[in-house]
Amino acid sequence: MILFPAIDLCGGEAVRLFKGDFAQKTVYSSNPISVAFDFKKKGATHIHLVDLDGAKKGSRAHFALITEIKRQTGLFAEVGGGIRTQEDVEAYLAAGIDRVILGTVAAEDPAFISRLPASAREKIAVGVDVKDGYVAVKGWTETSDKDAFSFCKSLAKEGVRTIICTDISRDGAMQGANGDFYRELSARFDMDIIASGGVSSLEDISRLRALGLYGAIIGKAYYTGAIDLAEAIEVAK
Repeated sequence: MILFPAIDLCGGEAVRLFKGDFAQKTVYSSNPISVAFDFKKKGATHIHLVDLDGAKKGSRAHFALITEIKRQTGLFAEVGGGIRTQEDVEAYLAAGIDRVILGTVAAEDPAFISRLPASAREKIAVGVDVKDGYVAVKGWTETSDKDAFSFCKSLAKEGVRTIICTDISRDGAMQGANGDFYRELSARFDMDIIASGGVSSLEDISRLRALGLYGAIIGKAYYTGAIDLAEAIEVAK
């Protein structure tokens, strides 16, 4: 299982939100590039980058910073937040980003993915951000009428290979990952599943790895020191 340490970007800083609430924001670093280099120093090969301002506004608010993190570190970089047009997708891929994460547009325009060029579709993941069983959109500020499992089923029909599933109720709460949710997802869908939200201990990582998941995202647990990243990467392997 691949471990993806995360940097959530807001106002040019590395931050964490509590359950996706912009009013409950903690700033952890004013230098996100140095955070990414720390990931690399501790053995990370992949990084998960989220443009929170972009997600809220529907724009590429941190495009320059995100592409600079990729350029300087050379880590496999997946990026989400505010990517809602084909131009957005192609701009990130042209700048060297390895995987682009779609959220709102995939939920609101199911045919969007099929309209992308085949070369771009191969580098797409979809964020399945779940709040009370339903898919949240627009930086988690709204909830759609799609339930998580029917949404994943439609994505599988579209040929999506990678999904990043977040239980919003666990995000930033340090309450542990929702193992039952990921177990059911894994049983139902033959897709590469990345778990996100609440990963707060080495035991969490071990349990997710045992489910056969493709990856897991670690955020607040790294920033608070609850998990040693180098150790976590070894457990994930």
